[in-house]
Amino acid sequence: MDELSRRLVPDELWALVEPLIPPGKTRPQGGGMSRVDDRAVFTAIVFVLTSGCAWRHLPPSFGVTVPTAHRRFTEWTEAGLWRQLHHAVLDELGSKGLIDWSRAVLDGASVRAKKGGGLTGPSPIDRGKPGSKIHALSDRAGLPLTVGISAANTHDSHALRPLVNALPAIRSRRGPRRRKPAKLHADKAYDIPSMRDWLRQRGIIPRIARKGIESTDRLGKHRWVIERTIAWLTGYRRLTIRYDRKPSHYLAFLILGAAITCYKKLAK
Repeated sequence: MDELSRRLVPDELWALVEPLIPPGKTRPQGGGMSRVDDRAVFTAIVFVLTSGCAWRHLPPSFGVTVPTAHRRFTEWTEAGLWRQLHHAVLDELGSKGLIDWSRAVLDGASVRAKKGGGLTGPSPIDRGKPGSKIHALSDRAGLPLTVGISAANTHDSHALRPLVNALPAIRSRRGPRRRKPAKLHADKAYDIPSMRDWLRQRGIIPRIARKGIESTDRLGKHRWVIERTIAWLTGYRRLTIRYDRKPSHYLAFLILGAAITCYKKLAK
């Protein structure tokens, strides 16, 4: 394995990934070529995520053909590998006490969708061009705990309940698993009474900026971390612009980006 491959997928990261890889489809005995190594394929997928290159431009140095990489990516997406990996990394962080549940922060950002597809819509901030929104919910330090996507013309507030509900039960250093922050910070886009009531019913204190009452600056000192989180995610060039027509494929790359972002904290 060359230096680039080891940098993209260190041994410690692969140790988390390998047990989660679904079993490959069996071939007829004696027929066809041998199955391409899973680690080589996973590394090629991470390269597509980080570089933003089209599948057809995947360098041959990874030892993986373009059809094999794309087919395996699709299979693993359908098997739910990316969320399993994200959860596994969060479990490692939680067991070391590296997740701060005292406050969660929520926000979203629009990206252009070059080829359209599901979960796209006219972007109100990009002259009505087709786009999607990235949504992320982080812990107090900005670690992405769960992510999602929607059409660009979907109101931000619609993401709050799905993201909170999607929080996995994460291992703790001591005591039971945890999946609920003490407080949730969000900007005025989420200032809806029913949202506040829904959070309180779940034992989460809403710290949502009130329209016409609380200034952005007052709560902004807590929310800047989620802006940094989204900057981390869109730093993966495959996420900067949406080229995937299938929303499940774009979401797969987003979840993989969140998992690798969390792994970087674990590796420090």
